Amino acid sequence: MLLRGVNLKGREATSARCSHACPVIRHRVARSATPAGTKVFRDVTARWDSLKAAASSASAKGAQDTKYDVYVNEPKPLREGEEKHVISVFVADEAGLINRVAGVFARRGANIESMAVGLTVDKALFTIVLTGTANTVSNLVKQLSKLVKVKYVEDITQTDRVEREMLLLKLRAPPGPARTEVLQLAQIFRARVVDVSDRTLTLCVSGDPGKCVALQKVMQKFGIVEIARTGRVCLKRGERLLEPGASVPEAGRRTSPPVRQPDNLPFTTASRDSADVYMVEDEEPAGVWEVENILDATYGENPAEFEAHTLSIEVQDVSGVLNQVTGVFARRGYNVQSLAVGPSEREGMSRICMVVPGTPQSIDKLLKQLNKLVFVENVNDLTHLPFVNRELMLVKVRCPSSQRGELRDLASIFRADILDVSAGTMTVELLGKEDKMKAFTDLLEPFGILEIARTGRVAVPRESGVDNKYLETVATSRVW
Repeated sequence: MLLRGVNLKGREATSARCSHACPVIRHRVARSATPAGTKVFRDVTARWDSLKAAASSASAKGAQDTKYDVYVNEPKPLREGEEKHVISVFVADEAGLINRVAGVFARRGANIESMAVGLTVDKALFTIVLTGTANTVSNLVKQLSKLVKVKYVEDITQTDRVEREMLLLKLRAPPGPARTEVLQLAQIFRARVVDVSDRTLTLCVSGDPGKCVALQKVMQKFGIVEIARTGRVCLKRGERLLEPGASVPEAGRRTSPPVRQPDNLPFTTASRDSADVYMVEDEEPAGVWEVENILDATYGENPAEFEAHTLSIEVQDVSGVLNQVTGVFARRGYNVQSLAVGPSEREGMSRICMVVPGTPQSIDKLLKQLNKLVFVENVNDLTHLPFVNRELMLVKVRCPSSQRGELRDLASIFRADILDVSAGTMTVELLGKEDKMKAFTDLLEPFGILEIARTGRVAVPRESGVDNKYLETVATSRVW
């Protein structure tokens, strides 16, 4: 035992001499022994513990609430030589026209950023926003003007104009400080609350594109659940009209430049028996030169056997995807009554909102065909669900100085905003549903409506689970 103890002491002394002789070990031991080295070590340990605690709390919060996702879109600069262009296209509506317009962009690889289509029975106004060089956009304008029923096409990027778009924004805002802050920010941006539930808050805001993007950016910290955004609609300021060469007369309605009537027209009429839903047919088809350049406030009434279905389609941002989606409707003879294309809440995705009349059986077949497309992520039929839907309309009406007060009173009654005033015109913005827009335009008819630009319908499901259709199907207590 003694020899073993002496031997151990000798080994300890040898190791101590070696450690003191090594410069690296001697430096580390001296640094850890100093108060500064001890403080740095403690700070690093505390920082690591705080990071682990934050990560664990975030994972626990996500595990408790896995129903919603938080989407953050980071802006990306344009490529060199590219810029955003706004194209206005007025056409005489017919079956499959939307698909042909989208096909012009798809065949040339142009990616549409947003599209707003105001549709009526016999005419439509497209407002298309796309990114490209000046030569590319000029070529697209020439190709669009070659379509049979296109009355005029113009790139209005450099013109002085009024432009608006609308945004439906569903946020994760439970009761408490977060909801209070959301309501305060909504008041700053003049946004309207259109739906409230115990976990979410849905806002509706209209304005220029910068305002909508700013609201979306400031609300990202609360968690964006869903976005439905219309395309951009534009009207020229003052007494200038969208149609090149058109002017506002001193009295009466607008005057349009003369259009040469071609001798031979390739008109074709589709048979009712071959269509899944009803087709709009005239005994004597009117030429594009006979169509008045003023849209109606609504599309029109549907036959009794058909119901207008509201579809929400989320697609990938791939060139030509809009042409693929509209091609499904065109090949089966569906009559699209409303179309709005805008960015989605997820980066690299877009949302297409469409209104299509049809029977439940024909719509089910349509949904199956849409789900087969490669770049379609999901398709939702919101018709039989409680949902919020809104549209945006810009109206330019003839207004001399003596009638400005009366028009201002009408706008205030309908909660409309006056965007532009000239010596003989006034431009008004209205937000709401179709029946509201119809009532407003009926009152403006005596003044003389010069132009109307409409977006399609956008819709998001109501988290509260209650709307007018739901209440019509629920029995209420009787009052005796």
